[in-house]
Amino acid sequence: MSAPLLEVKNLKTHFKVPGETFFSASRYVKAVDGISFSVDKGDTFGLIGESGCGKTTLGRTILALEQRTEGDALFEGRSIFSLSSKELRKMRRDVQVIFQDPFSSLDPRMTVRQILEEPFDIHRLLPNSAERAQEIHKLIDVVGLPKAHLERYPHQFSGGQRQRVGIARALALKPKLIVCDEPVSALDVSIQAQILNLLQDLQKDFDLTYLFIAHDFSVVRHLCNKVAVMYLGRIVEIAETDTLFENPQHPYTEALLSAVPVPDPSVEKKRKRILLTGDVPSPLNPPPGCHFHPRCRYAVDACKIDTPALAETAPGHRAACPELPFKNDPSAAALVEIR
Repeated sequence: MSAPLLEVKNLKTHFKVPGETFFSASRYVKAVDGISFSVDKGDTFGLIGESGCGKTTLGRTILALEQRTEGDALFEGRSIFSLSSKELRKMRRDVQVIFQDPFSSLDPRMTVRQILEEPFDIHRLLPNSAERAQEIHKLIDVVGLPKAHLERYPHQFSGGQRQRVGIARALALKPKLIVCDEPVSALDVSIQAQILNLLQDLQKDFDLTYLFIAHDFSVVRHLCNKVAVMYLGRIVEIAETDTLFENPQHPYTEALLSAVPVPDPSVEKKRKRILLTGDVPSPLNPPPGCHFHPRCRYAVDACKIDTPALAETAPGHRAACPELPFKNDPSAAALVEIR
């Protein structure tokens, strides 16, 4: 097998927070707390979890936009964090990003033409004005916008059109990997489908690999072939998309999937909703052991002490839950203390 395009190894990103008083010790927000996974060339790897779990921070750390605390991220076998400024600039041609908010990520003082020219200026590519104009026309055309829009400003577009401009900018340098940071969460549902279909078409046409960050399971199922579920800075489950949806192996994934609505009323009526008790713990003071144990209906005393590692439950399917036998064995239900 070929080496993965992106490999993340025990990556941690902690943010220092001053103490509540002058004499208090500093504390740390463990936004990303020991994450490992790999993305193969041509894959769409989904990273899903609720707001505040560290998804965006993980993406920004991989892009070297945030300072890592520990661990490593390798792109094409080379550590991103060991690159010099010149080498990092060269790497950025191969790794691009589509931001969540298409309005704030575009300069309101620049026309679409200037926005699309900027990557070529920064990397000193296509100095010939005719060649550059031709490339810009190709970019605007491939994302489904007319050439007349090149002279417009971002405020003159709808949200979906602005996101198309952001996608065109990400494609300008012909990258190998694009980090999609919730690119459709700020859009209407009907527009979301158009953008997702566009991303799928572009992946085939440009041989792209996506790291797709989202909080919507339906979006992830539509686009991704592999999924990692995050909770409070850690990955709790990784599997092929179909496998994860059909047979979740972590209590948190199970609860999330039970909350996804089904369009068939007869099926929806028969489904059992899993209600999580309590609130999400603060990343400033996460619980010991498994971070999910205060809200888990399968938790036992060992879950409060030991930090579970991702263990293979089936080929290609890993979950961080040592109490899976309790979940799968009805006869053991009496041993489990429901919290």
